[in-house]
Amino acid sequence: MGRGKIEIKRIENSSNRHVTYSKRRNGIMKKVKEITVLCDAHVSLVIFASSGKMHEYCSPSTTLINMLERYHKASGKKLWDAKHENLSKEIDRIKKENENMQIELRHLKGEDITSLQYKELIAIEEALEIGLSNIRNKQMEFFKMMKRNEQILEEENQELMNVLHQQELAAMDGIVREGQGGYHQRVREYQPHMPFAFRVQPIQPNLQDRI
Repeated sequence: MGRGKIEIKRIENSSNRHVTYSKRRNGIMKKVKEITVLCDAHVSLVIFASSGKMHEYCSPSTTLINMLERYHKASGKKLWDAKHENLSKEIDRIKKENENMQIELRHLKGEDITSLQYKELIAIEEALEIGLSNIRNKQMEFFKMMKRNEQILEEENQELMNVLHQQELAAMDGIVREGQGGYHQRVREYQPHMPFAFRVQPIQPNLQDRI
């Protein structure tokens, strides 16, 4: 008596779903290995569980990359989605743009210009003249800025010199005042020791001269 058929739908019970996944995954892996050995087939199998865990198998005589390349050639389909295709196109565009910029840079340096036409040479000349004009304008701005800074430094230096001069004058005035104060102090200290008055003794005649 054969087994009854089961309805193919999502198993709601998580435990039963996990058990069924493990059994059927192992069964598929077994069949893949058997067909590889029995039929000399190249098989690659990748399975992702609902939890995100990956299980894979690839025939020993090949690799997953080789299998993808063979799939591309056989089906004419790419396994890249639109996002990857756009990214690949953007990378190609950037590479092409970079190559063109390298060529333009060599032309601006005067390299590889033998194959250029007259109009292309004129365009390069105009670009160089514009660039030279911009450089000169930038140099002039830098020169003016340096002159302004130099003037500011000179004004600050002059202001410092004035302050230093004022300080020197104040110091000299203090020294003079201190010297004058010391002189008057010494005069005051010396005056009390001086006599108040001097008596002039009259000159007495010599008595011997009278005899």
